[in-house]
Amino acid sequence: MQLVGYEPSGRGSALLVSDGGSVESVPLEPGAELSYALGSRRCAGTIANGEHVPCDRSRAPYCEYHTSTWVCARCTGSCLKPEMDCYQEHAVYVAAFAADTFKIGVTKSRRLETRLREQGADRAAHIHTVSNGRIARELEAEIADWLVDRVRTRSKVASLANAVDEAAWEVVLAEFDVLDRFDLEYGLALESRPVRETIASGTVRGVKGRLLVLETGGTTYAVDMRDLVGYEITEGATSRNLQSSLGSFG
Repeated sequence: MQLVGYEPSGRGSALLVSDGGSVESVPLEPGAELSYALGSRRCAGTIANGEHVPCDRSRAPYCEYHTSTWVCARCTGSCLKPEMDCYQEHAVYVAAFAADTFKIGVTKSRRLETRLREQGADRAAHIHTVSNGRIARELEAEIADWLVDRVRTRSKVASLANAVDEAAWEVVLAEFDVLDRFDLEYGLALESRPVRETIASGTVRGVKGRLLVLETGGTTYAVDMRDLVGYEITEGATSRNLQSSLGSFG
């Protein structure tokens, strides 16, 4: 059986596993128990019409034949497609990741809160509504001169047990005419930063973006679910020696 994908917070929070045919969704509800040991890793292949098409190539999580590039992520308003097709209404937003990382982003208006939860944002502000994606990307590119337009996983792990610097957040928002605000919760209630690991066993504490928070052996771990994609898995807890937090020795 292979772990072939995941759903982040905002889209149901699940791991996707397959034995080479149908795809099973493993929900990541708080309190659920995961018990998968990781084996070898290879390309996760692709999922088409709910069926997994496996791939034997060694590159993970995806080989060159199964790596897709979303050109819109690189767009700055000068369309990279043969024809621009993002004519739906778009929102431009600023997202806050605790304590003081602030990101500019765009998404279709109807997906705004979903997109914020997919990224694991702690706070957000809707600052523009525009008629299409090109205008949104142009605005994003201008604002990205002083706000970041991507947040690294390391910063997102650090945000798990932090609170947003409210004073710094208000300074950023003072530069915009804010249309709406979002205060996003994920139910983690962590007192200290989890240890970053790549495991798929333990008690689920919750999911924030694509970070899965697991507790095992008295230590809380943060797992980037993308790092799990492509692994062969078997039933049973991991046998690896894991780094423990200081609190687990109390």
